[in-house]
Amino acid sequence: MTRKAAELEVGQAGRVTRVVGVDEVSRRILEMGVTPGVEIRRIGTAPLGDPLEFELRGYRLSLRKTEALQIEIE
Repeated sequence: MTRKAAELEVGQAGRVTRVVGVDEVSRRILEMGVTPGVEIRRIGTAPLGDPLEFELRGYRLSLRKTEALQIEIE
């Protein structure tokens, strides 16, 4: 079942299957290390709900919800 990284609850993790899109944002997400096969874990949410904080490859990454919706996970 394919889900989006933005749908993860705090503490949940998933494995990236692909980053959707061919625009600058999707390319930048890939450059930041969010590539297929990587495990990504949601570790927090800003007080107003955006951005979302994730952990992957040993570092933390904050993404806007719209950006996290481009990341498909399993």
